Amino acid sequence: MKILYLGSSSGTSRQRSLAMTRLGHSVQSVDPHAAVPRRMAAWGFKTGHLGLATSIRRYVNDAIVDDSFDLIWVDHGDLCSRKLIRDLRRYRTPIVNYCQDNPYVSRDGHRWRLFRSAIPEYDLVVTPRESSVVLAKDAGARKVARVMFAADEVVHRARTISEVDENTFKSRVSFIGTWMPERGAFLESLIDMGVPLTIFGPRWERAPEYRRLTSHIRLGELSPDDDYVKAIQCSSIAIGLLSKGNEDLHTTRSLEIPSIGTVLCAQRTSEHLIMYEEDREALFFDDAKECARKCMDLLSDPSRLAQTARAGHLRALRNGYFNENLFLNVVTQLGTA
Repeated sequence: MKILYLGSSSGTSRQRSLAMTRLGHSVQSVDPHAAVPRRMAAWGFKTGHLGLATSIRRYVNDAIVDDSFDLIWVDHGDLCSRKLIRDLRRYRTPIVNYCQDNPYVSRDGHRWRLFRSAIPEYDLVVTPRESSVVLAKDAGARKVARVMFAADEVVHRARTISEVDENTFKSRVSFIGTWMPERGAFLESLIDMGVPLTIFGPRWERAPEYRRLTSHIRLGELSPDDDYVKAIQCSSIAIGLLSKGNEDLHTTRSLEIPSIGTVLCAQRTSEHLIMYEEDREALFFDDAKECARKCMDLLSDPSRLAQTARAGHLRALRNGYFNENLFLNVVTQLGTA
């Protein structure tokens, strides 16, 4: 197929567009973020790109070079106004929106203002959350598909680790992610209970617990295609925390960590329990005390640690929640397969 892909040229969005190319499709990518001056990025996030929709619309329309497509895929869509999606109707082809964030809750303020207004213009709205299906329909979606989050077949796999990588990323238990208010106290509790924890990620200096956590933190955002994978691979156990504000029951971490070959230790949810067999393929917990106990018990048994990592990796492969399968699933539900 010839696909017009509107989405970020970095991060997991780029991984999804490359997956389409690997499947043999011809993909023209246009990044709407390129229309927003860097100095306006924070403003755009907070206001839902108030005052910027017209310039973004013009940029996207001018950047499209082909005159026909078989599919238009809008990734996230927080910069795409209703008028822009209507413009794309000139191609007379299905328009899909895939958003792995949760635009139906209040966590991100006004960020999703443009997306919510454009929902009725999409032929298919795709969400990885069961809780979002009804909300998308209530917002006017013509058709909604629920999928699982996805790891990437190429990016999220073990790679050669150098001595420099070992020195930089080696940890027994890691958490990789941005600071959020509920995370600081939880991780502080793990440290207090003796968990040998290393924290990777940005904005942790904002945490009220920062002084207590600081010796465990390696500040800064990790590149999603390289350092992020190495940090997981160089950890014996990687903790996956859910975003309460996003109503998550699993996240991309739930798939990426076992795909890379590291033991996943995550919050116990109905979806996690379907995805992995508890204590054989992954560790699950209800609170910090249980998380600490399970991590320490597994670290004390190297043989079981290796067995759990291997079993979780094989289960992740069997589950098949990867970008190429995600795309094929969406196209099938759209009815164009």
